[in-house]
Amino acid sequence: MPIPDYQSLMLPILQIAAKGETSVPLAEAEIAAMFSLSEEERERMLPSGKQRVLHNRLHWAKFYLTKAGYLESPRRGRFFASAAGVALLAHPPTKLDNQFLLSVPAFREFYRAGQTEEIVGQTVQGVTPDATPEEVIDTAFNAAQVALRTELLDRILQNGPAFFEGVIVELLVAMGYGGSHRHAATQLGRTGDGGVDGVINEDILGLDRVYVQAKRYSPGSSVGRPDVQAFIGSLVGLGATKGVFVTTSTFSAQATEFAARIPQRVILIDGKRLTELMVEHGVGVRLSRLLEFKRIDEDFFAEE
Repeated sequence: MPIPDYQSLMLPILQIAAKGETSVPLAEAEIAAMFSLSEEERERMLPSGKQRVLHNRLHWAKFYLTKAGYLESPRRGRFFASAAGVALLAHPPTKLDNQFLLSVPAFREFYRAGQTEEIVGQTVQGVTPDATPEEVIDTAFNAAQVALRTELLDRILQNGPAFFEGVIVELLVAMGYGGSHRHAATQLGRTGDGGVDGVINEDILGLDRVYVQAKRYSPGSSVGRPDVQAFIGSLVGLGATKGVFVTTSTFSAQATEFAARIPQRVILIDGKRLTELMVEHGVGVRLSRLLEFKRIDEDFFAEE
């Protein structure tokens, strides 16, 4: 069963609070049982990985009900149904959601002043009207990241093979291979290169090396097992044990399986993983702006 959205949790959490003072962790356990949520669903994280989805949605349901005057908080981390909340449950609405809460003047003033997910959700593809503000932000960020990685791959494909090889060497250096010594990374030529496109010295003296193979393929094409086998043969000929095979496209299942069972340590990086690493390590991208998003410190407000 899918995790209920935060508006669907408003009535259940109010009903729980009407039975006596409670907390989000206590209500969470009761809600999970009420909706028959599995352990996996209870532990599912937001895309940011910073908070559990159910926990986040319960907090927003509680927050909005409090703003509407249906919940009260007597002390840190605790809440119960107010007189207005108990009266509402005597004749509960068909659906207790934001639309209903907007009939409460105090909530309407707060909600429209904040202009939260109702407006933002309309401008972010894939965001439902029931998404919490964190879910809206995470979805928008993920969409921006996908667009950035797609453009990175397009830019790489617009340039020649030598540029692609240079990008890979640049990325490996940015990831810490070869240390801070730029001369430890060498882009090899196309003639007499022994079947490899680059080499990274993992130490100053070059006693340990990582060899690089690059295949600049258009989307839809995949690198097959023969290409990976040829690269392994080059490593054997060079007496090498470590290699990185990078492509702008994908690897076939046979190629991936073959690389996983050979004695040499060979890492396969497809186009998606390549652009993820470029963004993570600042290769081909620069910081546009830094947004700091803060949330309530639950430990600070936890019951003593």
